[in-house]
Amino acid sequence: MKKLLCILCSLLIVLFAATGFAAGREKRVVLGIERIDEPFAKQLLAGKRLGLFTNQSGVDSKLRSSVALLQEKYNLTALFVPEHGLFGAVAAGETFASHSYKNIPVHSLYGATRRPTPEMLAQIDAMVVDIQDVGIRHYTYFSSLAYIMEECAKEKKQVIVLDRPNPLGGTIQGPVLKPEFKSFIGLYELPLRHGLTIGEFARFINSTQHIDCDLKVIPMKGWHRRQLWQDTGLPWVQTSPLIPTAETALLYGVTGVCGDSNLSVGVGTAKPFYFVGAPFADADAVKASLDARKLAGVAFRAARFTPRYGAYQGELVQGVEIYLTDVRSVNLPELDYSLFSTFKRLYPEQVKTPERGYGSKGYKLDIALGESSLREGEAPKTAFARWHQECSAFAQQVKPYLLYK
Repeated sequence: MKKLLCILCSLLIVLFAATGFAAGREKRVVLGIERIDEPFAKQLLAGKRLGLFTNQSGVDSKLRSSVALLQEKYNLTALFVPEHGLFGAVAAGETFASHSYKNIPVHSLYGATRRPTPEMLAQIDAMVVDIQDVGIRHYTYFSSLAYIMEECAKEKKQVIVLDRPNPLGGTIQGPVLKPEFKSFIGLYELPLRHGLTIGEFARFINSTQHIDCDLKVIPMKGWHRRQLWQDTGLPWVQTSPLIPTAETALLYGVTGVCGDSNLSVGVGTAKPFYFVGAPFADADAVKASLDARKLAGVAFRAARFTPRYGAYQGELVQGVEIYLTDVRSVNLPELDYSLFSTFKRLYPEQVKTPERGYGSKGYKLDIALGESSLREGEAPKTAFARWHQECSAFAQQVKPYLLYK
């Protein structure tokens, strides 16, 4: 009897393991790039000269590049690449020239022009889009896509988006961009944490901004709005040099605005966006002040670090390291606001908000946040109440363009 029980237990363990493995496979999100062999996708892609807007993040679940997959199955005639280049090896803000890759012309949309020219678009019949965004408004890939859609509308070229997850899920948080703060890192009136996939964004702006290009979206299978990247079962490929992991994308939503002041957010360390600090700060005092706020879903460690490059290169910086203990309970933009406000209260004379430079008026902090409330010192409670109203209104506005429940 004892031997029989042991055999039954072993069988049950194997059964549960197999069931769990199968369930894990079923839960994996199927990307738009993984549906290009399906009949409806073939109708869109076959027999056309295809352009592809992508970079190193355009891969399937087996890490095969969308460049290789489309070149193998269809007629890929041109590549179009955003800030950071085709391989994500170009630093933020650095321009680069057009070139070629595997005998395919590669057109830079972050060089002499940020829009595809009529000459570039003459090489294609349709533009395919397969690129991973980070879910935060102040990131340039959505803006590049918007310019592509505008130019393709003028030249009567179809745009086909192969959809990908929003790594921060469908949660909407933070201020809606105010029109006077529009820039290349924020063209439209979206919340800071916008909650949209790239396909949903394309649908939204195509209608509301009256771009009216011939737009098609090949949706994902198995993605829903509560899923963070960690829930998708997909490998993460860095979207840009300072976003090496999916968790970094979350922290970018926490410190990306602070980084446009004279505070360091850990750029130049092995953990960009995990820190906030300055040479004039005292780590223990900053931690104590933040702990006293009793912010939900986050913990702080008094930290000292020395950036190897960038702001405060070679200097000892003091502040905190940020630990998201309950990601779903954290409001990322509100935490960003609270971090800056804490430093500003502790060090009112030392914390600065530099102007944009490059001949452009305004402040970097305002451009990133999408409004001037943080720089001007609006009370967090007042700002957050307004943001919640703005997000509720946006959620209603965007509802007709959503693809996933």
